[in-house]
Amino acid sequence: MATYVIMAALEAGLATLLEYLSAHVLTCLVPAFFIAGAIAALLNKDTVLKYFGADAPKWLCYSVASTSGTILAVCSCTILPMFAGIEKRGAGIGPATAFLFSGPAINLMAIILTARVLGLDLGVARAVAAVFMAVVIGLIMAAIFQRHDPSCKNDAAPSSFDVDPDPDQMSRPKYITGTFMAVLVAILLVATSSAIELLPKAIIVGALIAVAAFLMNRYYQPEEKSAFLEETWWLTRKIFPLLVVGTFVTGVIGYFLPVEWVRTIFGTSSFLACFLASVIGSLLYMPTLLEVPVVGTLFGYSTGVTAAGPALALLLAGPSLSLPNMIVIWRIVGAKKASVYISLVVILSTLVGMLYGAVVS
Repeated sequence: MATYVIMAALEAGLATLLEYLSAHVLTCLVPAFFIAGAIAALLNKDTVLKYFGADAPKWLCYSVASTSGTILAVCSCTILPMFAGIEKRGAGIGPATAFLFSGPAINLMAIILTARVLGLDLGVARAVAAVFMAVVIGLIMAAIFQRHDPSCKNDAAPSSFDVDPDPDQMSRPKYITGTFMAVLVAILLVATSSAIELLPKAIIVGALIAVAAFLMNRYYQPEEKSAFLEETWWLTRKIFPLLVVGTFVTGVIGYFLPVEWVRTIFGTSSFLACFLASVIGSLLYMPTLLEVPVVGTLFGYSTGVTAAGPALALLLAGPSLSLPNMIVIWRIVGAKKASVYISLVVILSTLVGMLYGAVVS
């Protein structure tokens, strides 16, 4: 009997993994890893981080901070060194914590994968809610601790943005990197689209790949090409094995998880359900992209076991917080600021989840 149960659980995990890989690797993960590699190798992160300085206008601070995750593409642990760096350089506590939340919460790959696997409505809701929460968290943190830790000024100082251009970038038009990134994103969007037939999709994707290859060969230096491929491969090696193992484990655990128990707790978008989802999400460590199969399979959102509200609460709190992440934040900014930040993430995730659940129901 025990052998049968173990074998059945392993088969459930394998079935979940094969379903996940067959549906999403070629059309979603492969283009997403190339985008992440381009972000890491070809975009200058220092340029982004300069917008957090004390001389930047407040609207610019929070605009950049709340959307920086789409550029940096990091998880809840990778964001910590950058958060510590900008906090140490004098960035205000408001923009710094908005950046801390948005970095993993608005990961471009995760948002697209959420829309692809869990549904477009939940993917859009996650993106909009994450930007909104980043701004609100930053503003509240600044309002509470502003007197002792000044944030951004309202007047800009243009000289603070004068940066010497990179020699490699001087040999190509400034719009090339943006165009190259846009082509990679277009490949991902077309490849994952269900509104385009297979043959036209293959033709369009092939043409876009040719354009991307032309831009890379024509405008980028050999060392940049090498860095792009190395970053892509490094991210793949770092994330993909965890994604495979995590997806398999969620399938195995899902076999043993009582459906009715989950339905009883997370089957509605009540305050208790969304709050428990936020707390659970804040304690679990979810590597990049793993929150999607966790919510879809382990908590049963894909099969209708978990309601929309708790699912969104998990997707908001889970990638942004984890127990190791909270310990490091505690050490960087102190107990008081860390406690307020963590409480804001949990409370806002709960409230946003309740609101979303009420709207979709």
